[in-house]
Amino acid sequence: MEFQPFGKVIIIVGIFLVVLGLLIVLSPKIPFLGRLPGDIYIKRENFSFYFPVITSILVSLVITIILNLFFGRR
Repeated sequence: MEFQPFGKVIIIVGIFLVVLGLLIVLSPKIPFLGRLPGDIYIKRENFSFYFPVITSILVSLVITIILNLFFGRR
């Protein structure tokens, strides 16, 4: 049985988890993340709603580019 492809997947998942952990730890230090123009924030008397539309699109774009660099067809 060949375990080499499985090992590569574990390494990639580990790198992804490290990067995700760093983003979570460092996110308060990134001033614009979560407060971009286009993010929806509604505040009423006893209700608040926040949906980071543009931030989600930006994060998705960055993740797509990174994954294409690693797994893209050459």
